[in-house]
Parts: sequence; C-alpha cells; structure tokens
Amino acid sequence: MTPPSPAAAMPSLPSTTPAATGALGAGWRAGVTYGGLGLPLAFVALPLYVMLPNHYATVFGVPLALLGAVLLGARLFDAVTDPWIGRFVDRWFAHSSARVLVAAAIAAVVAAIGFRALFFPAVEGTAALLWWCAGGLAVTYLAYSVLAVLHQAWGARLGGDAPQRARVVAWREGFALAGVLVASVLPALAGMGAATIVFAVALAAGVALLARAPRASTPASTAAPLPMTLPLADAAFRRLLAIFLVNGIASAVPATLVLFFIRDRLQAPQFEPLFLASYFAAGALSMPLWVRVVRRLGLARAWLAGMLLAVVAFVWAALLGPGDVVGYTAVCIASGLALGADLALPGALLAGVIQRAGRSGQAEGAYFGWWNFATKLNLALAAGLALPLLQWFGYSPGSQDEAALRALVIAYCALPCALKLAAAALLVTRWLRHPEGAPE
Repeated sequence: MTPPSPAAAMPSLPSTTPAATGALGAGWRAGVTYGGLGLPLAFVALPLYVMLPNHYATVFGVPLALLGAVLLGARLFDAVTDPWIGRFVDRWFAHSSARVLVAAAIAAVVAAIGFRALFFPAVEGTAALLWWCAGGLAVTYLAYSVLAVLHQAWGARLGGDAPQRARVVAWREGFALAGVLVASVLPALAGMGAATIVFAVALAAGVALLARAPRASTPASTAAPLPMTLPLADAAFRRLLAIFLVNGIASAVPATLVLFFIRDRLQAPQFEPLFLASYFAAGALSMPLWVRVVRRLGLARAWLAGMLLAVVAFVWAALLGPGDVVGYTAVCIASGLALGADLALPGALLAGVIQRAGRSGQAEGAYFGWWNFATKLNLALAAGLALPLLQWFGYSPGSQDEAALRALVIAYCALPCALKLAAAALLVTRWLRHPEGAPE
C-alpha cells in the first residue's frame, strides 16, 4: 500500500482572517502554499547539523576536538544573529509582503550556494578545511535563518485559537519532516552532488509557493519597530523559552551523535537510510495525531506526553547492541512520534504567547528570532561540548573500545533522558502549575 503524501495527511490550514481566506481560500491548497517552504529548510538542516560533522571527521580526517570548536563558534554566531534577523523581518512585514518575498528570494540563492560549497570544499589540509567550514557555515546559516524566521513569523501572523495554531505549525513542520526524510535517503542513494541540486530546486519552489500563501490582513506600518529585546520582558515568553531550551538540548545531543551510535555501537551503517527514514516518517505522519491530541489535552499537556514518549524510546536504545536493527528501528519510530510533538506544539504555544501579549502583527519576527536563538544555542552546545567530551573519554569514530562505547551510549541515550525529564518537570511547574495559570 502506498502511504499518503504529507499534504494529504495534514489537516486544513485555518482560516483566521479575511485575507487568509479571501486570497487563496482555506483548505489543503492554503496549507501547501504556506508549508511548502518548510521542506527545503529542513532538507538543508539535516545535512548541516547531523551529516556535516561526520562528513568532515571521516572523509577529511578533521580531529573531533577541532571540529567541535569550529561548529561551536559557527553555531554561536548563527544563534546570536537570529534576534537581529527577527528585527529586520518585522520591519519587512511592516513595509509589505513584497519586501518579505524579495528578502526570501535573495536568502534562498545564498543558502543554495553556501550549502554546496560546504560539502564540496575547494581547499585541502586540516587548517584550510576548518576555515572553509567556518566561513561556509556562517554564510549558509545566515541565509537559512532569514528564511526560517520570516517563514515562522508569516505563520504566527495568521493567528487563531490553540487547535488552529497547531494546524498552521503542523503544515509547516509536516513539510519540514518530509524534507528531512528526503535528505536522510537522497545523499546515500544519489550522492551529495544530486542532493545540493534538489535542495536548490526545492528552495526556489518553496519561495514561489510562499508568494501565493495566505497572509494576515495587517496593513503596512510607518511606526518605529519595537525594541529587539521586547520578548525578553514578557514573563510568559521567558518561562516557555526556558522549557524549550532544556528540551532542545535533549534533542540536539542525540542529533549530533546519531551517526556515530549507528556505525560504532550498532555496527549497522548500511541501515542508516532505514533508521533515518523511519524516524522522520514517523514524525511526519504523527502530525495529525498530535493536532487531535491537542483538542483533548491542550497544547502543553500534549507536549508533555511527547517528552515522556521520547524518554521511553531512549531508555530502550541504551539496551541495544551490535546488530539490533529491528530494535533500533522501533526506537526510531517511537522517538519519531515524539519528534512530531516537539516540532508542532512549542511553536503553537509561542504563537499564543504573542497573541496574549497583544503583539500580533507587530513583533512575530522578534519573538521567533529569540526562539531560533535558543534552538541554535542548543545545537551549538551539543556539538561544542559532546564531541570534545567524547574524545576526552577516549572515543573516536570507528572505536570499538568498551569504555569508549560506554561513553557514547551515556552521551547518546542517558543524557538526553535526564534532560527530557528536566524539561518535563519545568513544563509542569513553570507552565501547567504556574500561579498565573496556563491558558493552553
């Protein structure tokens, strides 16, 4: 049986404003036009954050400690630029949607060029490769961040109640998971050269679709832009951001180490496409399920359920050893279902925070700039700390030393579980049981 396409599996994009329904009409077409850009953005994210460290370590022989330092620096640069990008995005939206789309087109061209340059460096030698990697990452991250922040802000400006906001995010993240699914198998099947071409084409299509997407009926504004630090003065945003940070680190560590775990702990590199595909397919297909769970439990409690499911999956992973292909595939499916909650629900909670703060149509870019700063900080810490620590404990790619593999299992399985449980505790105490009450 052929599985349903991501678009067919997703619920309808909500019609929240007259402009949103009048421009293109509600339904799956509106969802495709808005969500489509999520596919190439996620397509590039998997190679950059998961495959690139392993690629430079194994293909070019770059030492893990030096590579970790470069990744930490590049990702920290990427993180600190996001709040500034958010400020510019708010200015572009205040001017016109046309200006937003021009910025998206320029960023798309830069991202496509930078992505190819990273995987096909024009230099040799460890020092030159590290500088090339650092520069390429800075440029590509900057372009990627512009596209990501404006895409998120576009969706948040559509508004709506909790289930509607969850559907908006689900369309975006559903396409994102489809993009990650393609990125998880295409390089293995056709090579990185073909993958870079597919990414460029998909990126052009995503920007073209966004030009036809529903948009909020917010008139252009001549008022001075709100301060970049405005979101940090919002107590609800600070509480949500703290939960998101801890949960994000819990997800970023295994994302950085997954290929090392598959190749050295499971000794099953030939099954990498199966593992990655099952993980991201489960995440994509779980999106409609999480939207239904939101209707019954609310956004916050549904997210809590996803966190606990992830803990169960990674506890199971710690028990696996060489050749446990079926067992790890089940882990990938279970953790992929949990991924759906992590992708669809926090962003919907953030859109609600923006609404209740009275900043709809004014500061979505600023809020998502800080939100993406937290995401990038998680990834920077994961690469900058996990890789050097593993090397310090004696692990290197291809190692079969018992102590080294034990360190890998602790870093890949136990540490994420502890962080997920900490995030769940924060969600309960700082959100669900907060004295002000959790409106979601």
